[in-house]
Order: sequence, then structure tokens, then C-alpha cells
Amino acid sequence: MFGFTPATKGRLLVATPPLDDPNFDRAVIYILEHHNDGAVGVVINRPSDEALDEPLDRWIDLQTVPSSIFDGGPVEDSALIALAHAKQGTGEDENLTPIVGDIVSADLTADPAIVAAAVDQVRVFRGYAGWGPGQLEGEIDAGAWLVLDAETSDVFSSEPDELWRNVLRRQPGRLAWLANAPDDLSLN
Repeated sequence: MFGFTPATKGRLLVATPPLDDPNFDRAVIYILEHHNDGAVGVVINRPSDEALDEPLDRWIDLQTVPSSIFDGGPVEDSALIALAHAKQGTGEDENLTPIVGDIVSADLTADPAIVAAAVDQVRVFRGYAGWGPGQLEGEIDAGAWLVLDAETSDVFSSEPDELWRNVLRRQPGRLAWLANAPDDLSLN
């Protein structure tokens, strides 16, 4: 059915230029879950102008700069998802759900003062990107996405507008050349 698709949970999907869907043009997506029923991730390079309002404004002190809500994707734009960087040796915490390595999902209904002991960075996303069974595999096979290793600093980058280029620049060989691709490939 589909060619070999590498495991994507905890990795990045980097949009290949040009991607016709404006929701994903030059997007960098951190994959939260990927299994036979589909995949879910959040766009990590699209900060918005929206700030956390009450009662979630209690989380502002833990937010990483830029401390706005990020546009996580076009699905369920009323849903808020918080990702956090867990400190080493935090142990079990019912308010944190491990994703991969030191990146966890944080429960925004929890008291941030309690969660603060276990995390040192938080980023909040409105909405998410989602794919049905086999859909993401088909898009990867079609060349719409590069599946690349994530670094914790990608999720919490202080320069999200440069993340697409920065992730590509650190890749080996010719793949790094994509970082300089023009928006309109006919101009190349």
C-alpha cells in the first residue's frame, strides 16, 4: 500500500516547498502520536498574537518566549494543548504525560505552581494537525513532508519564524540546501 515510512512520534514533519495548503506551507510539526488510526501533531513555528486569558494566564510565567499561544493546526481550534520540557529526575507526575524524551504534555487544568517544580518551559498551542489512517503515510510518500529528528529546543524555540530554515540547515548534505529554497520555486 505505502512505501516505508519511518516512525514519526516525537519527530518533526518539515513541509517541503512549495506546499499548496497555506495551513502547512513551511510548517514544522512536532508529532505527538502516530499509530494505525492516524497521527496528531502541533505546528511549532506559528506564534499568534493571542495571549493566555483567565484562568490560564496563571501559566504565563512558565511560557517560553515568545509567550503567545501558537497556532497548532487547523483541527479543533478551540482545543488548547500544552507541551512542556520536563526537568531531569521529575519522576511521576499525574499532570504530565510523557511524549518522547524530556517533552511532555501538561494538563492546563492543573495548578501551574505545582507543575512548575517538574518543568522549566511550557508552550501552548491552539488546535492541532491531524491525519486519518494511512493519510500521513501517503503524504510522506508523495514527498510533501520530510521526517526529521527533533531537538527539544525545536519545540521551545525562541525564534519560531526561523525554525523551518534552521531545522533544514542542520541536516546533512544536500538536504540542507532546501533551507534556501525561494517561496516560488520558478524563481530558482
